[in-house]
Amino acid sequence: MAKKQFKAESKKLMELMINSIYTNKDIFLRELISNASDAIDKLHYKSLTNRKIKVNTNEFAINVSIDKENRKLIISDNGIGMDKDELESNLGTIARSGSLLFKEENDKKENIDIIGQFGVGFYSAFMVASEICVISKAYGAEKAYKWVSKGIDGYSISEGTKDSYGTDIILTIKDNTDDEDYDKYLEEYTIQSLIKKYSDYITYPIKMNISRSELKEGTNDEYETIVKEETVNSLIPLWKRPKNKISAEDYDTFYSDKFFDYEKPMKVLHFSMEGRISFNALLYIPAHAPYDYYSKEYEKGLQLYSNGVLIMEKCSELLPDYFSFVKGVIDSPDLSLNISREMLQQDKVLNMIAKNVENKISKEITNMLKNDRENYEKFFDAFGLQLKVGICNNYGMDKEKLQDFLLFHSSFNNNYTTLKEYISRMKEKQETIYYACSESVDKARMLPQTEAVIEKGFEVLYLTEYGDEFVMQTLSEYEGKKFANVCASETNLDSDEDREEIDKLNKDNKEMLDVMQKAINDVKEVRFTRHLKDHPVCLTSEGGISTQMEKVMQVMPNSDGIKATMILEVNESHPIADKLKKLYKKDKQELENYSKILYAQARLIEGLPIDNPTELSNLICKELS
Repeated sequence: MAKKQFKAESKKLMELMINSIYTNKDIFLRELISNASDAIDKLHYKSLTNRKIKVNTNEFAINVSIDKENRKLIISDNGIGMDKDELESNLGTIARSGSLLFKEENDKKENIDIIGQFGVGFYSAFMVASEICVISKAYGAEKAYKWVSKGIDGYSISEGTKDSYGTDIILTIKDNTDDEDYDKYLEEYTIQSLIKKYSDYITYPIKMNISRSELKEGTNDEYETIVKEETVNSLIPLWKRPKNKISAEDYDTFYSDKFFDYEKPMKVLHFSMEGRISFNALLYIPAHAPYDYYSKEYEKGLQLYSNGVLIMEKCSELLPDYFSFVKGVIDSPDLSLNISREMLQQDKVLNMIAKNVENKISKEITNMLKNDRENYEKFFDAFGLQLKVGICNNYGMDKEKLQDFLLFHSSFNNNYTTLKEYISRMKEKQETIYYACSESVDKARMLPQTEAVIEKGFEVLYLTEYGDEFVMQTLSEYEGKKFANVCASETNLDSDEDREEIDKLNKDNKEMLDVMQKAINDVKEVRFTRHLKDHPVCLTSEGGISTQMEKVMQVMPNSDGIKATMILEVNESHPIADKLKKLYKKDKQELENYSKILYAQARLIEGLPIDNPTELSNLICKELS
């Protein structure tokens, strides 16, 4: 029969179908299997509405076979099939979807799950095939017809031979090139893997002849290759099964197989939504962070299915960044897909699903915090940093969603506490939440300023991670209570009388304190204080940058010169105060040396580096000798 041109009237359009719309060659098999599933769906539906059509639904199946020698890959179905006119209209016209037309004609009576929408999926096969042959026989027809095309140049239709109704799609796989390995599409393992990845939950059995190495009967060590027809796909996805028929082991096995985690998940969230939008969800909160979780290489996202067909391996739009640790799948028939079904169109449906997912995760975490504190603390150890990053991102826009999830070590019982729990224990008329920053709980606890605040009867939160103080600044307050760093110069718990006395002491010794400040130079001011108990000195910070924040920012790129404004405070009741006064009167050079040693000591207490350790060592040795 004479060759015909495609009715799309444009060679360029065909090139677009083959080379531009799809970015991943592997999905051709997903598209062809989806088309086969649609064909069976159509026949199934017709059998329900037309008594003359008699079919055994238990025999519905899709068969995939490989003829490696002749470079053929065959996908067969026993669906409704096509006559000559349907082959002409469905395959001869690019972007005409027979499945969509069928859905539009019948959907008024009943919802029908038809996968194909755009009529271009079939042509994705030209990405891997040099020729496609379609042999189809419509249900109830006497003749079969054969459609053959090598792509852009057109197609031919002639009578064919087929014993039963349905469709066979025979791909002649391309030869390898320098850039592409097409031989893999003739490998049993590759095809089986692609079916499991993209079409595992097609509702009809997908059958293949699978080669297995088995022990030869009657022998102990001889093996032979046995070829058996096996169903490759799982058919019904776990998330669509009744919950009362799913065991904890089923959930764990699915998680391990899908997400390659050796440890059981901490929590499983299995739920569905019906109404304006419909979807099924199976989500997991892992027990630990992946090795690359806090790196640029980590990709967040849930596996996204449409009617059981994998659309995206990691759909990032379904999870906010602060819940990026969640793994799982979403399956919805309501998604607006683009023409290649490789990406989603941004629309209200996707946003509504994402919102529901976020709310469900939030409720589960809240429930864990209230009713399973031990596990929650393990969860927070693994993912608390991500929650803190979520508070700081977007200028604190999400802080109210996340602030109640935060845990901090506390002076109350040296265990974790929430901000809400801290508030519940606050003293009457206390308006401030106090915190201390250091590399560890022990170091934060031993800061002179921490001891002074605790001695006054106030609870102190210990912030031990680099970003913690940025979190406090972003939050600004919690339930109307302001946050205050115990090491900030503004944090002063002295009485009015004590303040007046210390102000007078500093004025009386201003000249001496100025000499000390000039000797150090790095501090804005040296002054006496009364809140250090037994400690001789400490550093306090003034303004928005604390000493702890300085340490964080110094390791960041392009942060040179960002330093805290520091004040060296000297305990006026410590013997060192009298020593300094004597040195001022007798030996100002010695006073400068003492000032440098005291400043270095204060830096060490704060966990700050010493700029000139050699000078410090020499000064100490000189004083000791």
